[in-house]
Amino acid sequence: MDNSRRNFLRNTALASAMAASGPVRAFSASALKEEKEQAPADGVIGHGQYTYKVDKAWAKVSVNNTPLFNCHEMVQDSKGRLIMLGDCTRNNILIFDKSGKLLDYWGTAFPGGHGLTLSKEGGEDFLYITDCGWYMDRTGAMKPQAGQVVKTDLNGRLIFAIGHPRTIGIYKDDEPFMPTETAVAPNGDIYVADGYGSDYIIQYNNKGQYIRHFGGHHNDNKAHNLSNAHGVAIDLRDKNNPLLVCTSREENCFKFFTLDGKFVKQVDTPGMYVCRAVMNEDELYAGVCWSKDAQGKKFNGSGFMTILDKDNKVVSSPGGTAPVYKNGVLQPTKQAAEPVFLHGHDVCVDDEKNLYVCQWNANHTAPVKLTRV
Repeated sequence: MDNSRRNFLRNTALASAMAASGPVRAFSASALKEEKEQAPADGVIGHGQYTYKVDKAWAKVSVNNTPLFNCHEMVQDSKGRLIMLGDCTRNNILIFDKSGKLLDYWGTAFPGGHGLTLSKEGGEDFLYITDCGWYMDRTGAMKPQAGQVVKTDLNGRLIFAIGHPRTIGIYKDDEPFMPTETAVAPNGDIYVADGYGSDYIIQYNNKGQYIRHFGGHHNDNKAHNLSNAHGVAIDLRDKNNPLLVCTSREENCFKFFTLDGKFVKQVDTPGMYVCRAVMNEDELYAGVCWSKDAQGKKFNGSGFMTILDKDNKVVSSPGGTAPVYKNGVLQPTKQAAEPVFLHGHDVCVDDEKNLYVCQWNANHTAPVKLTRV
């Protein structure tokens, strides 16, 4: 493999791995066992029509040749390959086939590699890579810098980069920019979620030229604000009314906007610190990085994933407790009694409806495959 591909964009590196948002308390297995449902003993997780066989050994990777820190996000390209972004600069991008065989790897420039979006343009696939801006110094301390978004082809060739919004006058000097995700609309417009910075959603055209921004913290109608705008996605389930799904993770909800930034509705996911929405036909899938205990406090190692149907009703939470609605209101969801995941960060849905769960802060583990049963 061409070594230059593994070293592309070396001089554009800005940052490092994601830092957790908000305070957490230590995981206590004994305290939690009483308040979570028992996971199936046969390795099958999920609920209703959405159940899955767990395969934690799916990815064939080498600790020496392809080490992992955090597996942040994954997409499937037009050839059926699974492309994963992580924050280890020996191999930011890992490319697998569906059996878990490693086909290729490249990238050294994204120590804060966090968001990965696939865009299909004129029959060709492109990647939008988001570096959130955190980096780890030699002492192991996490430190922030400005983040960036770059567009590349599947081999890592740079198409263009989107830098700090302050350079075009739309951020004040005291507003940080630490982007976490992108989404690309059918017309090519690019939406950047500033999820670890100022919580704006910034809209650009397909050349990276600014159009508008919305969200943030200072709207007169507080429902329009975002708090930890961790993800953004395009919702095309209603072809006549496409929407933008924005994660407001600290509020345990998704907020829906029109493509020109007008607030439409909020969908609550009580107890679940949801990551980006992943749209697949009629369903919305999301990783859950943390959940809450019986006292309503967030704690480490409490993640899973969740699935919403076409009406945005939770129908399954693999690795979590079964969804319960009372008078039409979803009750708080927690991690299952026997944890499968630590911190669910992203879900990739392949062309056979199998799932691949990427995790943050999970002991350097590779993505977990969930085979639909």
